[in-house]
Amino acid sequence: MPIYNKLVRDHIPHIIEKTGKKYTAKTLDDGEYINALKNKSLEELQEYFNTENHAYAIEELADVLEIIHALARYHGASNDQLEDIRLQKAKKRGGFNDKIYLIEVED
Repeated sequence: MPIYNKLVRDHIPHIIEKTGKKYTAKTLDDGEYINALKNKSLEELQEYFNTENHAYAIEELADVLEIIHALARYHGASNDQLEDIRLQKAKKRGGFNDKIYLIEVED
């Protein structure tokens, strides 16, 4: 029996049950949950780093976005609030569209 010990999407237990398999799971407390979300964010980013085509990259980015939304909710922000802050920062400091790679700044 494979051991996962990781945060999974909400419908995964039901999907497992539909296959006739049994599983063991638990509901995390807040401290466990934030740690699991942080670990899941690293897992999903690693999966994105390992992509080799645009379609798979977009799928993995959607997973990263789902984790970001969960992290925002945990910290008390809505997706709209998160997007507003992102837009404010982009307006003030720009985005990453111009592909600028800073080498050094003279003192």
